[in-house]
Amino acid sequence: MIPGQGSSARRLIPLRGELRMRDADALWRELSAAVADIHDGAVTFDLTHVSVMDGGVLSMLLHLRAVLAERGARLELTGANERLAALIELYGGNERVARRARRKAEGLVTQVGRATVAVLDEARLVVEFLGQMVAATVNVARRPSTANWRDTLPFVEKTGVDALPIALLINSLVGFVMAFQAAKQLAAYGANIYVADLVGISVTRELAPLMTAIIVCGRSGAAIAAELGTMKVSEEIDALRTMGLGPVSYLVLPRALALLLVVPVLTLLADIVGIAGGTLVASTSLGVSPQAYLNETLIAVKPLDVGTGLIKSAAFAMTIALIACQQGFATSGGAEGVGRRATSTVVSSLFCIVLIDTFFTVVFRTFNV
Repeated sequence: MIPGQGSSARRLIPLRGELRMRDADALWRELSAAVADIHDGAVTFDLTHVSVMDGGVLSMLLHLRAVLAERGARLELTGANERLAALIELYGGNERVARRARRKAEGLVTQVGRATVAVLDEARLVVEFLGQMVAATVNVARRPSTANWRDTLPFVEKTGVDALPIALLINSLVGFVMAFQAAKQLAAYGANIYVADLVGISVTRELAPLMTAIIVCGRSGAAIAAELGTMKVSEEIDALRTMGLGPVSYLVLPRALALLLVVPVLTLLADIVGIAGGTLVASTSLGVSPQAYLNETLIAVKPLDVGTGLIKSAAFAMTIALIACQQGFATSGGAEGVGRRATSTVVSSLFCIVLIDTFFTVVFRTFNV
């Protein structure tokens, strides 16, 4: 394969015979050894006596050319017959290998500019999606038959029934921990019974809606974004448009309606198990009977407390649905883009949930609700 290297001045390496992929390992070792001490100038591979060469070996030679180029040397292929010359031309073997340019660090202005453009582009996508959502909602209100209502119940099952065990477990533990943390302080003042007030009001007004929304956001919001994102990158959404079906009314509205139905119900169940968790602590650690605990809870917790929590949960549900669907529709870039949008859905939803919760808390306290 390599009969011998030419003089060091000429740097000529003749090749001969049939160079096939099965011989690539041995050929690579021989060629690497032949050019190991070459760090500048030109190296020539003479292909005059090469009868056959397949694409794998040629790719290896071109890779070796790139390796030499990084050292400052130049590799040339000469003497190829007509057939081999056509193969070299096909693989771009006649193109000169440029030295890898060093990547310059971006300046502060460039980074700020790129970030600003990205934020504005994302804002444009959000406004565009909201406009499509409003238009689709008006259209469905005029013609309800155009919506994909049959998918609502399956989404209710996916987002609600399947999430029920984890939602109940987390909220029961939240009520348990709250009562357990307050037990020592309340017992010091002989106010054991008031653990029912603390747990009942905190769970119904704040913790149950918030924890339920967080669970739904991490479980269902990311799933919706990933599902719609996969449909976007696989052009299924474009196919719906081609068939004359509105993607928003066909895909978004059933998911939004399912979350709007499911999250308040989950929150109501979370109120019950949260209070049950507090009852367990009160009966085992504070000497308060379950009957006394429940009676105090009924006195302390008003229907308005439960109602404010349900209002929050409905707002959280719409926020999660809109953010998840918008992120799914904005997906690009294949599997990496799907993962990025799913992550962005969770982060954005959590941020908006906290903001909305703060807003409602301030409003309710302002109007003494």
